[in-house]
Amino acid sequence: MNRYDYIVIGSGIGGLYTALLAKERGSVLVITKGSIDDCNTRYAQGGIAAAISKDDSPRLHSDDTVNAGAGLSDKEAVDILTGEAPARIADLVGYRVPFDTLDGEIALAQEAAHSVPRVLHAGGDATGEHIEVTLSRLVRSSGIKVLEDFMATEILVEKDKVTGVKVLDCRTGSIDEFECRFLIVATGGAGQLYKYNTNSDVATGDGIALAFNAGAEIIDMEFFQFHPTALRLPGVLPFLISEAVRGEGGVLRNIEGYRFMSDYHPAGDMAPRDIVARSILNEIKKTNADRVLLDVTHLPPHTITARFPHIYRFCLDHGLDITRDQIPVAPAAHYMIGGIRTNNWGETNIAGLFATGEAACTGVHGANRLASNSLLEAIVFSKRIIEKAGGKAKVRESEGDNDRIMSCTLSQRPVPKAFPPASLTGLQQLHWDKVGIIREKEGLNQAATLLAAWQQSLPAPVDQPSLELSNLILTGRLLTEAALIREESRGAHYRSDFPESSPRWQCHIVWKK
Repeated sequence: MNRYDYIVIGSGIGGLYTALLAKERGSVLVITKGSIDDCNTRYAQGGIAAAISKDDSPRLHSDDTVNAGAGLSDKEAVDILTGEAPARIADLVGYRVPFDTLDGEIALAQEAAHSVPRVLHAGGDATGEHIEVTLSRLVRSSGIKVLEDFMATEILVEKDKVTGVKVLDCRTGSIDEFECRFLIVATGGAGQLYKYNTNSDVATGDGIALAFNAGAEIIDMEFFQFHPTALRLPGVLPFLISEAVRGEGGVLRNIEGYRFMSDYHPAGDMAPRDIVARSILNEIKKTNADRVLLDVTHLPPHTITARFPHIYRFCLDHGLDITRDQIPVAPAAHYMIGGIRTNNWGETNIAGLFATGEAACTGVHGANRLASNSLLEAIVFSKRIIEKAGGKAKVRESEGDNDRIMSCTLSQRPVPKAFPPASLTGLQQLHWDKVGIIREKEGLNQAATLLAAWQQSLPAPVDQPSLELSNLILTGRLLTEAALIREESRGAHYRSDFPESSPRWQCHIVWKK
């Protein structure tokens, strides 16, 4: 069978949740380039935010989200996110996601920039893994067709309407085509652009490249969130040390033992993560080190082992007992805020093409994502995608988004006479050095020129590694060129040559082929 009602590309929380809902309305195919268990969702330690306590409200959650978004959040989309959050949490409970409880009620934790405790966890710091395992088990037992080790190579479009997808069998190299009524891109982010990142190896910007090449709009790519605290040990890949560790009482010190965050922000260790990340970079530079220290040794050991079992065990496996030793940390690339531009129903500008999860940009995050809103965004807008595709969407009046749109196309850049060959290692180092936490014009121009040269010189991709490199280079170009255009600092985008925000730039940069 090569025709389905719904085809979902990707197997994170957005893809799996969408597939389960779509099964009630028609035939479903899930395409994933690895296993349906391999995605960024598994790495989400922080949790999922929702206003479910008597001391909270969707309006309060909305206000916190908009405040974090630094003037670029779509208020209507945010109200949808926060208003529909409790019902979507109820759906996950119905799916048997084992959220942590206290005295018979779901336990709620405090995280930075949230005004009240509203973050649900499962298994302490294993929230994403528990949700992913629960949903993947349901998909496997539901009869939904799943193609593992298959990679989408092209979205097929005729007369501005999606008709299907072309895929590569990563094991045999053969190409297949599948037709569909609706195609949902849920491929995750692009953390592999950066040398230091907290993402799965599969986060290579595939959905951005697929959608852009098909003619879809890509928005807000300059806003890439760096997590301030990833484990920094010699020979060990960066491992996320959840923001919830600071929410529980952990404090940041430089290598000289000085507790520095109050020098940078009134909220101290609970400041917004972009400020914490830049503050850590500054302390690293001041002390001529490659790390700072996250200290939880003053907390009761049982609190650490019960609340953060994954973090505790991972560190212990690498010779670090965090109940007694301070944790060496440094920033790492974490979350792609921008993505495929969608409306409040997950629709793109191509009929029948939808996007959800980290690959999508719904407008809720603005210029800076509020912690633990990403898993929530995936389930809220995945639900709305199926309502829209099934013709049961309740149309609501738009409040109107007054933000301006700056429409752009990628221009040709002169190719330098000599440049190093394209490689994943070179690409990651380039982004870390030139398009990282702190950016400036000269470095961005250098990166943009080299990325354009790589894109023009690459042979046609023929297998998964070459496809992923091609997708990363295109995604990196969209990110870098947007960062070069935006001559201000806002949210997760910081330009040292334009360190202040400007009302002139309260707009969105949109790319279209």
